[in-house]
Amino acid sequence: MKSIVVLGAGRSTPALIEYLATHADAPHWSLHVVDLDARSLAAKCEGYAHVIPVSADLSQAEIRSEWISKADVVVSMLPAFMHPEVAKECLRQGKHMVTASYASPEMKALDEEAKAKGLIFLNECGVDPGIDHMSTMEIIEKIRAQGGEITSYESFCGGILAPESPSNPWQYKFTWNPRNVVMAGAGGAVKFIQEGLYKFIPYHKLFRRTEFVSIPGYGRFEGYANRDSLKYISEYGLDGIPTMYRGTLRRPGFCRAWDVFVQLGATDDSYHMEGVASLTHRSFINSFLAYHASDSVELKLMHYLQIPQDSEMMEMFEWLGLFDHEPIGLEQGSPAQILQHILEKKWTMQAEDTDMLVMWHRLFYQQNGAEFRLESSMVCKGKSAQNTAMAFTVGLPVAMATRLVALGQIQEKGVLLPMRKEVYAPILRELADWGIRFDERLTKLSD
Repeated sequence: MKSIVVLGAGRSTPALIEYLATHADAPHWSLHVVDLDARSLAAKCEGYAHVIPVSADLSQAEIRSEWISKADVVVSMLPAFMHPEVAKECLRQGKHMVTASYASPEMKALDEEAKAKGLIFLNECGVDPGIDHMSTMEIIEKIRAQGGEITSYESFCGGILAPESPSNPWQYKFTWNPRNVVMAGAGGAVKFIQEGLYKFIPYHKLFRRTEFVSIPGYGRFEGYANRDSLKYISEYGLDGIPTMYRGTLRRPGFCRAWDVFVQLGATDDSYHMEGVASLTHRSFINSFLAYHASDSVELKLMHYLQIPQDSEMMEMFEWLGLFDHEPIGLEQGSPAQILQHILEKKWTMQAEDTDMLVMWHRLFYQQNGAEFRLESSMVCKGKSAQNTAMAFTVGLPVAMATRLVALGQIQEKGVLLPMRKEVYAPILRELADWGIRFDERLTKLSD
């Protein structure tokens, strides 16, 4: 019997626990879930007789080491910055590892040692990254098997409110780490290639360079470029492709309004503000605007960023309470931390809210002298404010990948992404059984 130890029990672990606890192969492994929050942990493990919850402080290296020593497969659901340390300890103790997060340079540097020890460190097995890779590779290999040559690849993914949720002018609430949302795009210039030309978008322009996407039955979305698209060209085996673009989806209007925060400097995380304890929502916004003895904060904001008085953006900011005299409620913080705190007051999922995860791919390819366009989309709706589509589509593929590792069904070793058919094919088949499946639309453009 194999031992699976899950480190961390955040928002996406309920689906992971359910899968590993109820799968027909569950008798082949034992399952421990370790997290500091004993109450939340107990609720997530309740009802599964063979799942053992353990309350422990995983920020302590010796405690992490102790639980890694008890595992054959470690599933790290900890914050992304902790994964390299977990991986190094797994390497030292000879343990396999699975995670949903991006494979960082520190993680990739462990590849040769992991191969030498016959270990699997499987990364990017959530939804984005994760299901996006797997569904992409299935499409690419199908096109190539038919003799097609891919000339363009675009992919977008986003978590938003489902249409059934009570509406708000942003059509958005947090279903993932709020800090990651506030800091989106702030890590440096976004890179992609379009029609053979390399393109770079600096952070202060990111949310004004958007694309529009329509998905049958679900309407129109807007997307902004996501991180470094170029690094996946080789991972997908698309060397020489003229267009490679990956992005994040929101409902129309979101990006233009979010850009106001960027232009103000409210997403800056490089310094702490003074006098935070006495700040209100209104004075926080005012702190980024020029002094004027008589003009209101609203007027100064509209003038500074040339926002029309009747703009829907003003309604969006008013709905957030940005002009209210409500105290911030923090003693200290950077602009980004303060903005996050304000947003969480309105963007936290409530009992009546449900979310929706949307993924869309578009590929152009040539085959036998003809040109084709293939669009593939997947939409998954959450069941409740707790049982979200985001958590479901992250936790489930991680669990499926963990099963493959535990049962020895992955032959390749080292620091891996789910690009190989031995990984993505069985996971996509199972995801379809759970209702996560893609619809394809193929159009012949020329003979």
